Amino acid sequence: MEQLKTKAYGAKASLIDQLSSLSRMDIERNEPQSDEVLIDILYCGVCHSDLHQVKNDWSNTIYPCVPGHEVVGRITQTGSNVTKFKVGDVVGVGCMIDSCGQCNSCTGGDEQYCEGPVSWTATYNGYMKPNGNGYNTFGGYSTNIVVKESFILNIPDSLDIKAAAPILCAGVTTYSPLRHWQVKAGDKVAIAGLGGLGHMAVMLAKAMGAEVTVLTTSKEKQADAEKLGAHHVIISDDKDAMTQNEKTLDMILVTIPDKFDVNPYISLLKRDGNLVTVGLLGPYKSPVNNMEVAFQRRSMSGSLIGSIKETQEVLDFCAEHSILPEVEIIPIQDINKAYKRMLDEEVRFRFVIDMQSLKDEQ
Repeated sequence: MEQLKTKAYGAKASLIDQLSSLSRMDIERNEPQSDEVLIDILYCGVCHSDLHQVKNDWSNTIYPCVPGHEVVGRITQTGSNVTKFKVGDVVGVGCMIDSCGQCNSCTGGDEQYCEGPVSWTATYNGYMKPNGNGYNTFGGYSTNIVVKESFILNIPDSLDIKAAAPILCAGVTTYSPLRHWQVKAGDKVAIAGLGGLGHMAVMLAKAMGAEVTVLTTSKEKQADAEKLGAHHVIISDDKDAMTQNEKTLDMILVTIPDKFDVNPYISLLKRDGNLVTVGLLGPYKSPVNNMEVAFQRRSMSGSLIGSIKETQEVLDFCAEHSILPEVEIIPIQDINKAYKRMLDEEVRFRFVIDMQSLKDEQ
């Protein structure tokens, strides 16, 4: 099988262990098989999970690690059996590039919950459940990528491709629970956290007709929340404000990426209200007080990215409602600065890498 030499940026070791940084490297891609396409990457979003992965925060990172699972590019080659796409199409690749295709989750259209031996295959960092064989995949911080036709998304013509990439992760990660729990016009929905995920959630929930509240610890984010369409803003550190809003919300979608105390949020839910956490893949900072859950028959849930079907749905939904992530375009050479700014919470929603900067690098 012929190999395609590909320019990339990745981490050769844990950023924590050796204080290293992402650097230029060359990787190899396989030529497209009969059901695959080769994509010339134009833009790639920078997700907070990229930072977690290169730091090995989830204790599953395979090095070298080439992040990037918010990919927008143009097809340059197709396999002999590809029928849905053609050379020249602008397409997207999200968090997954494969799954077992046979379990109940996969056949039911929820590949992100694949029950196969290694679960779904991540766009980078290999199998979602590493099985010890060292299998690795390399993501979108690179000049090209080869992906199965069935895991590729169509980018609607009306979406600005410079800004569309974060919809493929931040968009679907928030859209999926909003749709699953059937948010509808008039529902009172709160979004906790106003970063890359949170700002997409505000726009999506509002477009679904919900009355949207933003829960944030930062008073400085109030203007941003209102600009995005939030009807209300509650400063979650303000105990009086939190008390005044107890039992007022149908749903809280928590997009906070790091450990936090979930208990102050639970009392804001009405009877039968639901709190869904996305982004955080680990324990809460403090144990859940089940008295607050049980006495109002509230529910605590989690949600993981979204299916391929849902990803296409959210792309089409964003096109229909003129929703685009707010992004800052950067060259690949600034990726380490971007990571530091994410750690320092200095990014206004989402970085997107212009991959021409990598193609021009000698």
